Amino acid sequence: MTSAVSPHRYRVGVVGAGRVGAVLGAALRQVGHEVVAVSGASPTSRLRIETLLPGLSPLSPAQVAAAADLLLLTVPDDRLGSVVARLASAGAFRPGLVVVHTSGRHGTEVLAAAAEAGAVTIALHPAMTFTGTDVDLDRLRGCVFGLTAAADGRAVGAPLVDDLGGEVVIIPEEQRTLYHAALAHGANHLVTLVGQAMDLLRAAGSTDPARTLRPLLTAALDNALAYGDAALTGPVVRGDTRTVSDHLAALAAVGDEAALPGAADVRTAYAAMAAATAGRAVRSGRLRGDDAADMTALTSGLPARSGR
Repeated sequence: MTSAVSPHRYRVGVVGAGRVGAVLGAALRQVGHEVVAVSGASPTSRLRIETLLPGLSPLSPAQVAAAADLLLLTVPDDRLGSVVARLASAGAFRPGLVVVHTSGRHGTEVLAAAAEAGAVTIALHPAMTFTGTDVDLDRLRGCVFGLTAAADGRAVGAPLVDDLGGEVVIIPEEQRTLYHAALAHGANHLVTLVGQAMDLLRAAGSTDPARTLRPLLTAALDNALAYGDAALTGPVVRGDTRTVSDHLAALAAVGDEAALPGAADVRTAYAAMAAATAGRAVRSGRLRGDDAADMTALTSGLPARSGR
């Protein structure tokens, strides 16, 4: 979805100068919006304000709302409801105020108190990992933003994304949690998976596991994004039950030898992903049903039916 770049220039207030808030504030400032106020109490937040939003001093959230006509709520998902409640109790919401939160988990329902006061409410989540530094400013260009809002909110949110050089995907309110689960599973769990693979390579004697993994993982990610399940390779999709059994035994052994702290978690993750991979391979026609049954039995700790 695209739209014309917003002709309106907002007075922006940022509540929560974390990795996302400080960067989005700086990005909006770069494209001509005026960032007039920011809140942030921690030393790290104050450093981000000094670095990315120079000239501003931290204010209270209610003071930020009073100074702005576009209020960015960039606080953690689980804190968003309480922040909205405190702002509502302080009378911070008013007709004409645009209230935008950047939580992936929530839609606009969490902003109901703002809407009741006459504010325009928008859920606008950038599908990107933030460092909280100026490195993120260029990365925003081409970033997809999950937008959930009524018509008036879309009329504001889509041009804001265009201002930032991003793209909009509309997420229905009732699908917001599923959307966020997809991103967390794909990105956050990928970091855990790569970290576990690097730990295993170190335990196997590699002094530079990142160098070993980079070409393999880069190709795997590119192929998965381009071709889906057709990109599956390795022992599971080939039905090599004996190889997978040896892998599980090696993971158990490295844990027994205390050579790898957390090895039990790695083995559990390997078994779960092998079982999930077998299921996808069957559904895509890459693995026969009996091979999949053996693989599932093996990863569940049962003997393979074929005896392999």
